[in-house]
Amino acid sequence: MPLIRLNAEGSKLSLHNSPGHWRPCLNRAARGTGPIIIMTHGFKYAPARDLTCPHTRIFSTGAAQKLAKSAQWLQPLGFGAGECDEGLAVAFGWNACGTVWTARKSAVAAGRRMADIIAQILRAAPDRPVHLIAHSMGSEVILIALRHLPANSVNRIVFLTGASYQSDAAEALKTGAGQTAEIINVISRENDVFDFLFEHAIAPPTPGDRTIGSGIHALNAINIQLDCILTLNQLNAFGVSISPPTRRVCHWSSYTRPGVLQFYAGLLRHPEKFPLKTLKRALPDQHSPRWSSLFNLPILPVSAGQTKESKP
Repeated sequence: MPLIRLNAEGSKLSLHNSPGHWRPCLNRAARGTGPIIIMTHGFKYAPARDLTCPHTRIFSTGAAQKLAKSAQWLQPLGFGAGECDEGLAVAFGWNACGTVWTARKSAVAAGRRMADIIAQILRAAPDRPVHLIAHSMGSEVILIALRHLPANSVNRIVFLTGASYQSDAAEALKTGAGQTAEIINVISRENDVFDFLFEHAIAPPTPGDRTIGSGIHALNAINIQLDCILTLNQLNAFGVSISPPTRRVCHWSSYTRPGVLQFYAGLLRHPEKFPLKTLKRALPDQHSPRWSSLFNLPILPVSAGQTKESKP
């Protein structure tokens, strides 16, 4: 499997469980064809810790983990099948343990290191597309990285129920790298409790600011609500099969729900099949209000003929 594991340790980058230097190893790994997909985790993961190491859990190539929130990413994202053009997986770890405040501070330093990785990839393999995908507070890492990169550094970014403020995302998307990337912001009312807790733990940059769970508003961004049955039905027309929600509260459903990782693989590997403008036309342009999953009646599947104007 074309895979390199890298960890951010403060101001340094290192190979996971290897004494070698990361730059020449990344240069060698970047040779080849296919997309380069950089994956990063969120809160409460940290490399080399027995129970919270992302490389032995969500980025593992071994036996599947028992815990639902440890669903593995690599194979569903298209790695390990032996295809010559399956691309390169970059598993990026950073210390997101401790309090939410220390983890967020660590995310800032990790974002600069992610920018270093992307800059090195662009030098070693300037013609290969580079995509990013992150869960939870990993969105902070990516938004910081964008601030340290020039235009056309990144092709597509997928945020999975990200833990970042809307105004921070807006500022990052004003940068050269932010303006030229396509942003897919996956949201869900299942994550409302966690969005609420983040907003009450971390002081917002501006009064009344909300997390990107309430949407990212930019021409190069789309918000996809995973617990909206109409959205799931519309995606089915693109050949995407995602299981409907089964929980009212869940922080991990954006990557544990059956079918979602395969959907992200399509977004990143075959963007021509999922053009941003086409997705925007097909999917609902309004989303359910916060807490609706807690207080509304269970959502029933809509009929095949229901139109986009029928809101979730």
